[in-house]
Amino acid sequence: MKILLVTAHPRSQSLTHAVAKVFADAATSKGHEIEAANLMAEGFDPVLREPDEPDWSNSNKRYSVAVLREMARIERNEATVMVFPVWWWSMPALLKGWIDRVWNNGWAYGDKTYPHKRAWMLAVAGTSPEAYAKRGYDGAMRTGLDTGILDYCGIAETRLELLFGAIEGAPYPEEILAKARQLGSEF
Repeated sequence: MKILLVTAHPRSQSLTHAVAKVFADAATSKGHEIEAANLMAEGFDPVLREPDEPDWSNSNKRYSVAVLREMARIERNEATVMVFPVWWWSMPALLKGWIDRVWNNGWAYGDKTYPHKRAWMLAVAGTSPEAYAKRGYDGAMRTGLDTGILDYCGIAETRLELLFGAIEGAPYPEEILAKARQLGSEF
């Protein structure tokens, strides 16, 4: 399977990028092909401007060249995996802006649904599962990201995997990488 692996983190040496690499290595060892989309390194502009604003009365609207290029990149793959740090109990603005601009009306929802049947989100979370559960952050993220984005776009096989403990020290980073490796092998 051809997988578009999307990362959104400003530092190339981050745990987020290490997770993406470990996932990609494991997936390619199982015969999958990876196309990397490093939104930060590529300079993707996440700001939604008028040319890419959804037109609710025209599901055939032609979007900007930049967005059409991203749509084509998605379409030449068969699945999407997004790897990102959890910031403010969600994804970075860079990734949210990519979704806002590219996953648009008439292409990812509305008259059509997102072109992939499988889309996963691997979210690198700073603290423990208990800290997230205490205030319901994990549930809120599942509602906002899994239900509000992936399900809304008609994706049949969705997964939001919260990888907890990134800033907690050992053994969490090693456990996060082991889980990423497992996910890549299972994909």
